Amino acid sequence: MNYEGKIKMSNIWILAQTDSSDAPSGISSQPINSEQQTTTTTQSDSDAPAETQKRSPFGGTQLIFLGLMFVLMYMILFRGPRKKQQQHKQMVQSLAKNDKIQTIGGIIGTVVDIKEDEITLKIDESNNTKIKILRSAIGKNMSKDKN
Repeated sequence: MNYEGKIKMSNIWILAQTDSSDAPSGISSQPINSEQQTTTTTQSDSDAPAETQKRSPFGGTQLIFLGLMFVLMYMILFRGPRKKQQQHKQMVQSLAKNDKIQTIGGIIGTVVDIKEDEITLKIDESNNTKIKILRSAIGKNMSKDKN
């Protein structure tokens, strides 16, 4: 059978090569003689519906897992620090005179005066030493943490 020039647009021919030790490897442009090798042909009908289904790279369970991972990342990365900031802001706003506090630098003192953005601390009773710090420098309120 000579297949040169007889391929129709509606038909697809698939050639299969048998395994033999003297068979040439690879694809060549020369026709195969029937004495050298046996070929098997199958014809594909172009009118048949295509059986290929395109699958999405993410299935339903994988999307749920991915969504849970994003929620967990949000909880760890954003919600925790924001909650600590709110607690610190509330603690600083609730400061009153004579509260004993510790700064983020480790200085312990007693609140003497509270203004808008700064707080005056008395750090030494014998010399009456006072310092002014920002509200953001307060680490914890030691008089209320004893409970």
